[in-house]
Amino acid sequence: MIIDLDDLSSTETYFAMTQAIIPRPIAWVLSENSAGDYNLAPFSYFNAVCSDPPLIMISLGKKPDGSPKDTRVNIEARHHFVIHIASCEQIHQLNESSATLPAGVSEIEQLGLELAEFPGSPLPRLADCRLAMACELYEVKELGPAQQALIFGRLTHLYIDDQVADQDHKGRLKIHADRLNPLGRLGAREYFTGGEVITLVRPA
Repeated sequence: MIIDLDDLSSTETYFAMTQAIIPRPIAWVLSENSAGDYNLAPFSYFNAVCSDPPLIMISLGKKPDGSPKDTRVNIEARHHFVIHIASCEQIHQLNESSATLPAGVSEIEQLGLELAEFPGSPLPRLADCRLAMACELYEVKELGPAQQALIFGRLTHLYIDDQVADQDHKGRLKIHADRLNPLGRLGAREYFTGGEVITLVRPA
């Protein structure tokens, strides 16, 4: 099968890309609403892009009515956000947080999620997530006719549950993926749960 993407609509292209580029990490993003409560939403157009400075990227489309998503509005207005890596046992809460709600409605409150202080961050983190990243806005770019927002965030602090991390034999940070048990994204309605972890020695 050969698919020419020039023959597809933007919606058809989205479905093709999200089923071909798998598995993808999920950024579960907490941002602050104008009223001082918090928005929470998942995005799987997400990855690390640079180490110096330490930058991540999330890519956001728009709401069905064409307006900017609350996450983008909040980040551009207040500059800080927190990215969580959800564990597999949080799949239903993460999925529920993807619902389109009226602007200013807090998914945190809707889902009854607990927050915890995040030292070094002006925002809290989700108490039950084992890994969280405090970020500050670095740059926003718009791509394509639909004005897809490419948000670059600079990582300032990491929260890692002590039970999922220690040091390797060289004294470097070691996050154990099997203990974190991260949730990944596939296409359509499908998610990916962690399986066997394979360790290989890198060739010289």
